[in-house]
Order: sequence, then C-alpha cells, then structure tokens
Amino acid sequence: MADLAERPASAEGAEHVETRAWRSHGRTRRSTRTVRVRTSAVIVVVVALAVLVVPPLANLDQQAVDLSMKLRPPSLAHPFGTDDVGRDLLLRCVYGLRVSLLVGLVAAVVATVIGTTVGAVAAAFGGWTDRVVMRLVDTFSSVPHLLLGIFIVAMFRPGVWPVIVSVALTHWLSTARIVRSEVLSLRSRPYIDAAVSGGASRWRVAVRHLLPGVLPQAGLAAVLMVPHAMWHESALSFLGLGLPTHQASLGNLVQSARGSLLAGDWWPTLFPGLLLIVPTLAIAGLAGAWRERINPRRRSELML
Repeated sequence: MADLAERPASAEGAEHVETRAWRSHGRTRRSTRTVRVRTSAVIVVVVALAVLVVPPLANLDQQAVDLSMKLRPPSLAHPFGTDDVGRDLLLRCVYGLRVSLLVGLVAAVVATVIGTTVGAVAAAFGGWTDRVVMRLVDTFSSVPHLLLGIFIVAMFRPGVWPVIVSVALTHWLSTARIVRSEVLSLRSRPYIDAAVSGGASRWRVAVRHLLPGVLPQAGLAAVLMVPHAMWHESALSFLGLGLPTHQASLGNLVQSARGSLLAGDWWPTLFPGLLLIVPTLAIAGLAGAWRERINPRRRSELML
C-alpha cells in the first residue's frame, strides 16, 4: 500500500522536473537568441557606419601607391596592413565593402520586385498562366546561378551595373515561389472570400489584401538575398568577370591577394574574407529573428 501511494507522487515529481527542464531550456534558447540578434545588429550598424562615414572623413586616395610600404603587416599606422603595391588595406577593404554592399542591396531589391511580381501574377490568375509561369521558373532554376550569371555578364563590359543585372536576373526565382505560395494561402482565407462576395474587384483585393499579406515574406527574401548577392558578386570578380580589377571590391581584393598568400603574407586575404563573412552572418542573424517574428508558429515552438 505504501508503494502504491508513493507512485503517483513520484510520477508527479518527475513531470515537474521535466517541466522545469523544458522551461530552463527555453530560457537558455531565448537568451542565446537575444545575444545573437543584438550582436548581429551591432555588426550591421558598425558596417553601415564604416561604409558611409569612413570614406568621406578619411579623405584619402585608396588607389595611392607607395612601393616603399609594400606588403607591410598590420600595425598602428595600417591596422589591416598594406597590399602588394603599398596601398592601405583598411581603406581598400572599406571601399570594397561599400561596393559589394551596393551591388547586394540594389540587386536584392530588383530581384525581389521581379520575383514578387511574377509570383503574384502566377497565383492571382491561376490556370494556364500559373502553369506557364512556374514552368519557366523551373526552367531557369535548372541552370546554375553562377553559370547563368557568367553568361549575362559576358554580354557587357566589366562594371557595377552588369553585375547587378546579372545577380538580379538569377536570384528572383526563389522569391517568386515564396510569393506564389503565400498568395495561394491568402486566397483561401475567409476575409478574401468576404471581400469578393462584397463586390470587390480583383485589383482591389490584390492591392488591399493580398499585397500587404506577402510584403513581410518578400521583405525577408530581400534581406536574405543581400549576402547571397554579395557572394555572387565576389565570385564573379574573383573569376575576373565582375568589376574591373582596379576597382575595389571584396572579390577583387581576394583575387589580387592570391600571390601574396602563396608567399606567406596572410593579411591581404584574411581581412577582405572576414569582411565578406562577418556581415553575411550578421544579416542572416537579423533575418532569422525577422522570420521568427512573422511566423507565429515557429516563434511558439522556440518559446517552449
């Protein structure tokens, strides 16, 4: 009888311990997520200030050559060291990050506009329009982005705008799928049926109800596309098909530092590489927080 009386208490105690463990795990995850988001935000702010403030305040020529300072390691005078012709690597990296961010931001906006338009049209009209548009999306998706980007860039002279066009025309496909899926989900909502039953035109339903519903997902896709576009531009420039070699970009800086790396000089490769990786991780961290905010189901799972 004593054993029978103790069993429920033991089971209840075990359940209580398990609940406390889950709550502690949830608090740990929330704390870790908060630290990650704050760190990402600080990095993004520092990067933005660097590319906006440093070039005007420095008032220095990032192309100035000083062969007497060739391949000097990091020091107080040159925190990132100098490159193979004596140019200050910190200033070159800031200008390179500025160009890469410009390419990433503009290409992401253009690709998001194209993808949102295509996905919304396919879902809104449906039928044969949806089938034709999505088959075209599948056809373009079957070609590797980098290969298609090389083909597009090869038709123009090296420069910023050909790279932006190349990245934009190869990165709208995922956005089109996301927007199409979101519009199809919104079309089945009761308030859409109520608006149609009330006599609202297709255009009014699209502008007043469907478009505001897909903007958060489209914005998230644009944010996630920025680092992807930066990497794409760096890959094209590294291959010699992107920006002109004399123009600072992270891809050009890494490409020009290959010989120095083989000679044992690590800093011309390390710092441009870090400026490509760290902002990418920071933007991804902020995008992850945004995804949790606009997706209540995912957020509730993380709150356990």
